[in-house]
Amino acid sequence: MKRKCIAVSLVAMAFASALQTAFCDVNSPSSTIRYATDAYPGFDREEKILSSSKKTPRWFSWLRGPKKDNAADQFAWAGECEKNGAWSKALKAYDAIVRNWPASPEAPKAQQRVAELYLEKELDSEEAFNEYKYLIDFYSSQCAYDEIVFKLYEVAKLMEEEGKYFVFFHFDNTVDVRRAFEAVVLRAPGAAFAPEAMMKVAKLREDELEFEKASLVYETLRSLHPYSAEAKTALYREAQCRMKLLRAHQYNRGRAKDVLAFLKSALAANPPDDVKADLETWLAETTGIIEDEAFAAAKFYDSRTRTKRSAINAYEKFLVEYPASSHTAEARARLAELEKSSNQ
Repeated sequence: MKRKCIAVSLVAMAFASALQTAFCDVNSPSSTIRYATDAYPGFDREEKILSSSKKTPRWFSWLRGPKKDNAADQFAWAGECEKNGAWSKALKAYDAIVRNWPASPEAPKAQQRVAELYLEKELDSEEAFNEYKYLIDFYSSQCAYDEIVFKLYEVAKLMEEEGKYFVFFHFDNTVDVRRAFEAVVLRAPGAAFAPEAMMKVAKLREDELEFEKASLVYETLRSLHPYSAEAKTALYREAQCRMKLLRAHQYNRGRAKDVLAFLKSALAANPPDDVKADLETWLAETTGIIEDEAFAAAKFYDSRTRTKRSAINAYEKFLVEYPASSHTAEARARLAELEKSSNQ
């Protein structure tokens, strides 16, 4: 029991330091395996994703501040406003508790009610997300963490579905939604829905044409959740991303060899037949790219500015390394010509 208390205290101290708050009593949630300070390649690492900005009392407190002298009375008054249908006034009243009495027993309850009102009244899904995130960041030990972080995930999905509206025009808020899912994963990396959330992050990276970062997220997903259903899909989509990058940078031999090794490894994992067929096609394409580059390098030495011996060595090396290439016949024929002329 003593060891458990010490462990929990250490986690609380580390997390509290990361959030830089004096009044927050933070414990490790039951769904957490990793923490927000761990690296998630392909994620944004901005401060607003890692932590929330601490709420402070508003200016002109006589107009926008609390209407009562203490948190308990303010909370009761906010409840009365709700019962009377004055939910906008109630929202401000609850928020005033968090800003003015952040360490009070009423503060976490008030913060949760702020988030719930934003969601219940369909005011703004993004604001609802930020308010739930604030509850987790500053009152994690004073709320039902697993329940709230799942709600955070549900709101992130709602943001993805709704997008944003500007006047009468709808557009996808890809970056904001992606960061919302990243925030969820950082706060509950061990949750059952974490692999699905990471898939959404990676797909949104693809929507942004950030295939390098998408590939990193897929790779991390497979590493952290190797037995999840999403891991199999991530393997295929990572291969797709790698191929897109390879086609855009065909003359990067190092990248081509990395992709070749990855595809061979993916095929060794016994993927489903439909996935296997694509992987084999991409493997052949990647092999062709490498062979084309190698043959072009060999031909580079077969010019008037180079010696015949250099060209012969280049073609011999190519034939040793790529004996089954589509360029093999041409290389052998040219090698024979060079050897014949050098012997004359």
